[in-house]
Amino acid sequence: MPAPLNVETIRDAPKVLLHDHLDGGLRPATIIELADAVGYASLTTSDPAELGAQFLAASHSGSLVRYLESFSHTVAVMQSVENLVRVAAECAEDLAADGVVYAEVRFAPELHVEQGLALEEVVEAVLEGFRVGTARAAERGRRIRVGCLLTAMRHAARSREIAELAVRYRYSGVVGFDIAGAEAGFPPTRHLDAFEYVRQQNAHFTIHAGEAFGLPSIWEALQWCGADRLGHGVRIVDDITVDEHGTPKLGLLAAYVRDMRIPLEMCPTSNVHTGAAKSLADHPIGLLTKLRFRVTVNTDNRLMSQVTTSGELADLVETFGYGWSDLRWFTVNAMKSAFIGFDERLALINDVIKPGYAALMA
Repeated sequence: MPAPLNVETIRDAPKVLLHDHLDGGLRPATIIELADAVGYASLTTSDPAELGAQFLAASHSGSLVRYLESFSHTVAVMQSVENLVRVAAECAEDLAADGVVYAEVRFAPELHVEQGLALEEVVEAVLEGFRVGTARAAERGRRIRVGCLLTAMRHAARSREIAELAVRYRYSGVVGFDIAGAEAGFPPTRHLDAFEYVRQQNAHFTIHAGEAFGLPSIWEALQWCGADRLGHGVRIVDDITVDEHGTPKLGLLAAYVRDMRIPLEMCPTSNVHTGAAKSLADHPIGLLTKLRFRVTVNTDNRLMSQVTTSGELADLVETFGYGWSDLRWFTVNAMKSAFIGFDERLALINDVIKPGYAALMA
């Protein structure tokens, strides 16, 4: 008999995570400890459980702008090499403990220079933290490979600089480039020079698009900027109509996304919290999965939304009735879409992911 489907058994399944923010995944206890050490006085509690609840309340507001405001607390304690190493190490450990075997974790170096660190120092500290955390996880019998995405803030003007940084550290653990931040009023085409540079260097990038803004954001990200993946991409559903008989019809953009197998980095709980979806049951992931878009399941911000990869998958099982084969499909989709080399992706699929799910389905 297959293993029962619940969060505990799903935790044992090998999982792949493509969309996770480093500054959105700190342990509440770590924030409190680091805030005390650096003299950051804007926290209103020193109780980890209460602090976690406060982050969740701020995030579950239905507003992406308010959701993003809560990052001021985490970024404030991530301004030194020592703290960045610790946060990154704990990130790798936490993901490995949840059964994630490959993760791409993103962060914006430009947000961590307020106390004088150079961009290079920020990147090297985070990469060192991932190495430390990966080694600690291995000592506990949990193996994980962590790749790093360098993010530029779409409202700022440092995207070319961050893109060059991503390429410079491509052999040290950085696997790609990203832009993030409020979508409305800050279209991805403002950063065309950065995307053109990344493409010219044969590197990879993803773009936050189609989360709080609609189809134009997705269209620009793909057809002007040439994104390899879409961060969120939930609003692609606006280009799909379903008639009274339940028959779906794809518009030109939706058909292009599906035909070209463009990966969608979907973050269901986060999307509900920011108002991109009314509820999990109403989330476009249900229809997009049914239509076999290249859907992947992600956490976005584990602290803000109080989620894990295993918990996200368990919620989808409960909401949509998915089985082990569906979870394996999500996982293989994500591994196929990762920004590491083909041989590494294939090895993880054939040697880790498929055997892991086969054991649970036997």
